[in-house]
Amino acid sequence: MPISKLLNKTVLITGSAVRIGKEITLAFAERGANLIIHYNKSELKAEELKAELIKKNIKAFTIQADFRQSRQYESFIDECLEKAGSLDILVNNASVFPKISLNDLTLTDLMTDMEINTWAPFALSRAFAGKVKSGSIINMLDQRITSYDWTHTGYILSKHVLTVLTKMSALAFAPSIRVNGIAPGLILPPPGEPVSYIENLAPTVPLKKHGDPKDVAEAAVFLAECDYVTGDVIFVDGGRHLKEYAA
Repeated sequence: MPISKLLNKTVLITGSAVRIGKEITLAFAERGANLIIHYNKSELKAEELKAELIKKNIKAFTIQADFRQSRQYESFIDECLEKAGSLDILVNNASVFPKISLNDLTLTDLMTDMEINTWAPFALSRAFAGKVKSGSIINMLDQRITSYDWTHTGYILSKHVLTVLTKMSALAFAPSIRVNGIAPGLILPPPGEPVSYIENLAPTVPLKKHGDPKDVAEAAVFLAECDYVTGDVIFVDGGRHLKEYAA
């Protein structure tokens, strides 16, 4: 089996203590990468994940930051470099997903979504590109960037803007930094919802099933390893983005 290109690379994954972020972390660890585990409130889960990786002889670090606080994300790349010593890959995974309709959306709601889901990832990406000689950035988007989400309006607007910034950054940071996106579909139910939430929606997917966090993690590994892909978005959604969806 060939040696992974990720061996001994240092990977920062925001929001990596739980859900899809955790699965991405484990996938990079399997390839021998060093991991920086970012969390906001999930300290216990972050420390448990760190301990799990260290038992596998993987270098792992935990760093807390609240991306609602600009001072924390503006200095975050420097903190990661100081703690880990190097940085090769950035996965912007952390986000918020408030349920707000178009009629109820306020400017404050929108600005919160934009700061955490759009501006913080871009600020981290820009700092990353200014500090490392070469590397890869992966932005977590959403399958609904091809349409709308009427029940999470501020969230989907923020992901639309991040999609544009992904492509602009790919041009601006080339040739030393590659920037790509992943747009997951039915992978996990929203926090607090049962698995039946996505099982009931599976018939709306061309492949007639929901996905798994491992599917997203494998897409992230591919984008990190493939040196000739930039400015692209991989839809991990069973083809659901090919159908008009605006519910």
